[in-house]
Amino acid sequence: MLLRIRSRDGLERVQVGGPHVSISQLKALIESQFQIPIHNQTLSTDRNLLLAKTPADLLRFTDMSDPSRPLSSLNLSHGSVVFLYYQGERTVRGGPPVCPAGSFGRKMTMDDLIAKQTRITRQESPHCDSVSFDRDSANAFQRYVNETLVFAVKRGGFMYGTVSEEGRVEVDFIYEPPQQGMEDDLILLRDPEEEKLVDAIAAGLGRKRVGFIFTQTIMQDKKDYNFSNKEVLQAAELHAESGLKEWVTVVVKLEATEDGDADVHFEAFQMSDMCVKLFKEGWFVTEFGEDDDPKLSKMKKEVVVGGKDVKEVDNDFFLVVVKIIDHQGPLSSTFPIENRNNLVTMRTLKNHLDRTKSLPFVKRIADFHLLLFLAMSHGLGSDVPALAECVSTETAVPEGYQLLIESMANTS
Repeated sequence: MLLRIRSRDGLERVQVGGPHVSISQLKALIESQFQIPIHNQTLSTDRNLLLAKTPADLLRFTDMSDPSRPLSSLNLSHGSVVFLYYQGERTVRGGPPVCPAGSFGRKMTMDDLIAKQTRITRQESPHCDSVSFDRDSANAFQRYVNETLVFAVKRGGFMYGTVSEEGRVEVDFIYEPPQQGMEDDLILLRDPEEEKLVDAIAAGLGRKRVGFIFTQTIMQDKKDYNFSNKEVLQAAELHAESGLKEWVTVVVKLEATEDGDADVHFEAFQMSDMCVKLFKEGWFVTEFGEDDDPKLSKMKKEVVVGGKDVKEVDNDFFLVVVKIIDHQGPLSSTFPIENRNNLVTMRTLKNHLDRTKSLPFVKRIADFHLLLFLAMSHGLGSDVPALAECVSTETAVPEGYQLLIESMANTS
């Protein structure tokens, strides 16, 4: 029986006697073939093992901690994947044959030399200490993808908030650009003029673009990866575009629980410095074939991973885990969100103002999505950033603006 062993070095194979083999026997085979001592091995059927950062993280993976447990009890069979975590370095066997170079072989070009020196290793620490989500904003996003889209197609958005000097990111609202979501792909149909308005409103609110959030569909959950190759490429592109070292990429997915239910999970990452560098320098293959393994990103030139020259890199090498927390921000998220399958009219504005009439007017308009709707309406346009500043500083809205907004609502 052949088992596939996935570690930070990529995918390797080990031959075992059959499903009756115990975990201790499997570890002995791994020690013999991969030169990793048994005491330094942590095994699991959970791919998240490869994202563990500390010894405490490893304690969560207990499914293969009993050395006497047979592989059959874990439903492992021929071709199954087992994840392996170990500390330290090793030389990976079975790399490609060495081609002679220099005066006794073919001449190496400058590109060859650069490729030989391009080593991809895991980045241990993110530049972002943590990412905190405004509860209402996160809930508005997950509720739509869960209840309306039912995780059947992908959805994405840009996160806006603040970054502290210590590298803590706070997300206070999510802007959802025009887009086309499919089962395994997300095409952003970005509108530069709309994004200028978004950035201007954000600046008035004292916020800026700090990351990207996207969903994975229920069909993707059946595949064995944290990010697909398409998702790595898109995330790297947006991270590179931002120029922000604390830029965060968040994935939202539906995961089955032990009792058969399903929970919505948010997971935060940064794309590694090497990933962003390789994207900027054009190393990634940007066309995808039907037979491509979504767990692997293809390179145009060979890179060194785990001592081997390869043109395909496990996507997990490019991910750096970021801690997620939450907070209650100053903005509401009750106004209908832009670019969804719903018609937002002046009647929508009137209903919102009527529903919040017990609040001070500045609180009634303290919603990014409402401010964007006003900015895209003919009545206010470029004046909305000034309104956003009133919201940010919690100062009274000038009477002229209030009368104009109320008259717009009353035209419905």
